[in-house]
Amino acid sequence: MAETTMIFKSILIALISLTQCEAFTVDLIHRDSPHSPYYDPSQSRYQRLTSAVQRSFHRVHRFKTSSKSPRSDVINSDGEYLMKYSIGTPPIASLAIADTGSDIIWTQCQPCIQCFNQTLPIFKPKSSSTYKTIPCSDRKCKSLYETSCSRTGKNCLYSETYGDGSFTNGLLATETITLDSSDGKRVSFPNLIFGCGFKNGGIFDGGESGIVGLGGGTASLVRQLGQGMFSYCLIPLSDNKSSSSKLNFGDSARVSGEGVVTTPLVKKEPDTYYYLTLEGISIGSERLGFSDKESGSEVNGIDGNVIIDSGTTLTLLPADLYGKYEKAIRGIVKLKEFKDPRGDFSLCYLTREDIRNIPDVTVHFKGADLRWRYENVFVRISDVAVCLAAAASTEIGIFGNLGQVNFLVGYDLVKRTVSFEAADCAKF
Repeated sequence: MAETTMIFKSILIALISLTQCEAFTVDLIHRDSPHSPYYDPSQSRYQRLTSAVQRSFHRVHRFKTSSKSPRSDVINSDGEYLMKYSIGTPPIASLAIADTGSDIIWTQCQPCIQCFNQTLPIFKPKSSSTYKTIPCSDRKCKSLYETSCSRTGKNCLYSETYGDGSFTNGLLATETITLDSSDGKRVSFPNLIFGCGFKNGGIFDGGESGIVGLGGGTASLVRQLGQGMFSYCLIPLSDNKSSSSKLNFGDSARVSGEGVVTTPLVKKEPDTYYYLTLEGISIGSERLGFSDKESGSEVNGIDGNVIIDSGTTLTLLPADLYGKYEKAIRGIVKLKEFKDPRGDFSLCYLTREDIRNIPDVTVHFKGADLRWRYENVFVRISDVAVCLAAAASTEIGIFGNLGQVNFLVGYDLVKRTVSFEAADCAKF
């Protein structure tokens, strides 16, 4: 988008250069950029934004947590990120939704009992010399929450049901996964745990063949590659025509130095999600916090009250804090308000120009004050209107990707921290 920096749910196509235990970098391509297989030239950029915002509201309901039955209840079902890889020997091309909100790597497999339509050929495990099923007695069978034994008692089965009704069922197995490198080489990783799905369904667009989980659980790609760190830098949609966002692993993912702020990752169940602690927001010298009577609730509580998620467009704030935030912005911006006809945004303004006359907006995470820029605060929804790039949530809060635009965001899974550094991501 030319007028306004805008990153929302995106597409990930992986071009990776790495040696295991060292470092690799991935190109991130926006779902709606011309480089994306989902790009629809008949839609305006504002129509694409509307779709992304709608997916934000649907996604928050998928982050369901339960200490009694922890499981992955979120799926990036609209194909927001895609990861290009090959599976098996000989390698067969695959395209998967890359999801920071789930762990399992799975792809559709033949023979299908129930499969959704996909463009690429469905993987045939019998044609691969490196495909191996996992016995029930193997500890790898316990790498996911929902596993069981086959009727023969021999093979490990997996079952994943997501919050939007999507599902996958099949054999848990190991296989060689091959990634294309940015220097033209291909790097293969043997014996990665994955789900060979014979019964799958839900909201899929046909370009993908499954999911690659990038969450915090032991079966995710992040954990299986043995990488203790990863980082990304999200650029504006308009910049995707000439450059791409970056996702880094290993040593290249380190975020440190002057100007870097760091906040703890909070350990909660399920360990798939990346929880942070949001303490408040400041507009200029006015700090907005939570009401005392609500500060002990799960939504507005002290520890782990938001999930940082690159697959959600808007920042979804606990309702108490959002109400104060919107009121403060409304008291500062003296432009004609505009009512969003779809009702996605509760505060919009009629203006062809960017709104620049507002004080600094600072998001206060525990131990880390993150100063937002204009592109993090507002998003343009038409040639004549901009809206506040946040909304209220009665579920757990989500720190979405509009709030992360033009920051280098680094995850250290060993130290259990997330670090932020202001950056021009188009230059990475």
